Amino acid sequence: MARSTPISHRPAGHNGSALPPRTGGGDDGRDDRGSGDSMPNYGERLRHARLALAVFMTPILMLFISFTVVYLVRRGFVGFEMHDTYVQTWIPVRLPWTVLLANTIVLLLSSVTIDLARRAITREAALAPVKSIPGVSLGNERSIPWLGLTTVLGFLFLAGQLLAWRQLSTSGFHLLGGTSSSFIYILTAMHGIHLAGGILALSFANLAAALGRPVESRRIVVDITAWYWHFMTALWIYILALFSFAAQ
Repeated sequence: MARSTPISHRPAGHNGSALPPRTGGGDDGRDDRGSGDSMPNYGERLRHARLALAVFMTPILMLFISFTVVYLVRRGFVGFEMHDTYVQTWIPVRLPWTVLLANTIVLLLSSVTIDLARRAITREAALAPVKSIPGVSLGNERSIPWLGLTTVLGFLFLAGQLLAWRQLSTSGFHLLGGTSSSFIYILTAMHGIHLAGGILALSFANLAAALGRPVESRRIVVDITAWYWHFMTALWIYILALFSFAAQ
């Protein structure tokens, strides 16, 4: 007597297999990888933004290095021909060191406050997923407006620069008064213009916070602005060191 073969009643999928096709882990049938790809990768965006900042700061650094070389050549520290002529035509500039040092303190303080703002928003971004859990409360934390304070200090620094120029002009050292005084105005003006760009970025970050933009997007803006601000602070200290070495 022939042995009967058992018959399977499992439904076949569209590809001929015994199991139905896998449509993904989501409840709505969408592929998890597809939905994950649509989510913004803030970590990757932050790395790209930092790289773009480094590329942006490179020509700024080269610009100030070029001014430094020309400045030292005209001062007479660097040169292969007519060295004595450069020294004779150079008029020592009496710099308003009190105002310049006060501006330096203001800029150093602003560098501290913007770094505190960067740390604060990094912590806020890290705690954002926890705050989104229903029923979880982290309490009311006191928030200090570090960005706003940095913006005020930035404007105070620019006002101090205008005061330094006024004292230079009162002392008889004008923008077109000679090579030595012209370089003082040019170097400080170039730094002030680039610092003003940082103030615009700070204003944008303050506006984004007021409009309630996503914390991760604001974190990228604050992080990039903070590193740019630190660069401007270091550049200002470099300019002062150059003046103390070669301005007299």
